[in-house]
Amino acid sequence: MLHRRSLLLGGSALLLGGARLHAQSSPEQELAALLKDHIEAGHETMGLVAGRIDGGRRIAAAYGRSGAANDRPLDADTVFEIGSITKVFTALLLAEMVGRGEVALDDPAAKFLPERVRMPEYQGVPITLLDLATYTSGLPRMPDNFAPKDPTNPYADYTADRLYDFLSSHKLAYTPGKHYEYANLGFGLLGHVLALRAGKSYEELVTSRICAPLGMDDTRITLSAAMRERLAQGHNTALAPVANWDLDVLAGAGALRSTLNDLFKFVEAYQGARETPLSAAMKMTLSVRRPRETQRDVAMGWFTSLRFDDEVIWKDGGTGGYATFIGYSTRTGKASILLSNASDYAANTSFALNMINTAYPPPKIRREVSVDPALLAAYVGRYQIVPTFVLTVRADGAHLYVQATGQAEYEVFAESETDFFYRVVDAQLTFAKPEDGAAPMLTLHQNGKDMRGRRVP
Repeated sequence: MLHRRSLLLGGSALLLGGARLHAQSSPEQELAALLKDHIEAGHETMGLVAGRIDGGRRIAAAYGRSGAANDRPLDADTVFEIGSITKVFTALLLAEMVGRGEVALDDPAAKFLPERVRMPEYQGVPITLLDLATYTSGLPRMPDNFAPKDPTNPYADYTADRLYDFLSSHKLAYTPGKHYEYANLGFGLLGHVLALRAGKSYEELVTSRICAPLGMDDTRITLSAAMRERLAQGHNTALAPVANWDLDVLAGAGALRSTLNDLFKFVEAYQGARETPLSAAMKMTLSVRRPRETQRDVAMGWFTSLRFDDEVIWKDGGTGGYATFIGYSTRTGKASILLSNASDYAANTSFALNMINTAYPPPKIRREVSVDPALLAAYVGRYQIVPTFVLTVRADGAHLYVQATGQAEYEVFAESETDFFYRVVDAQLTFAKPEDGAAPMLTLHQNGKDMRGRRVP
């Protein structure tokens, strides 16, 4: 994703949820019923468009509302911001340009930047294009001079000059090629470098060298009039409408918009279902693997998971108002695409992985209940997990909000009178029974751990 949030103490996989169906239901009906449960019971998003490939057959379904002014029904041609799935396109563009002899994987990125840019190195080791494409450049996730004037469109005013200023002053802490770190900055820089080398804009390169050969007419940064008519409205985790994002110099990290039908074509090409001019470049993007964490590696742009006697190639994405996923199994041929018009990142990824291989646990659908505001008021206070990590709880009528040390405030939702859950991350809270009108303790459930926090003044 672009702004992957470091909420609370981190993220973790979500657990079970789903709908029961009659035995004679079609695959499309089964998929639509699952989408319905996530929207009507889980309230995770406004609308979902989903696609599966099973046995070479496309299965598509949609449920919910676009939220756009024209209220156009969701379908396989509805346009979504796909966020960090753009990174896979940027990596593929690199491989395509390598195939043309325009660049080499081991070219230093500095080779293509203006002379005034002092690209950082570590003990004389330069950052290569391959390092940028495999999340191992040694650069941080985001530049430290990233300070958006408009938080609702945070990337719009981050320009090439600001990027150059950052690069010229930054000191690497890791040897390039050796340390994994999620790379909005790195892929933005890679897309910029490739555009400079080709003498075209990033969008022109993607359109001419990837979208045109694959027949992807609805994958663009700049929306045509027809695409704009089909654009789903984005929503935040509270399901309130939010602005679309515009990316300047960091476009290669997450600027693309697309549709289910276009992404079907993209995944099928990667699966080898049809020969395309990009087949060799696609194989190249998967040929290099660098370690990410246990049972997970990164290729060029893609994540790869080796679990449950399977290999899944996948990438998720997200912007301020959308959550997206594409992926497929190299062993079964099953694939999934999931497009949401709300920023329900964790649930979206877990749901989509489960569509590829049911051994991956799907997200638990948590059902919200009403709680007496007087009881919520008893939970208000500060709870210390450790000396440096405190949860501050605030009530506003029938709503409860929690702010962790150094983080933004987010609403939590009641599953019972004592149990609450976040929608923005897989974490839950349990409050102890109030004593003298105030809860003495809460427990944060996250990453398989139960962390107690006692009320402090």
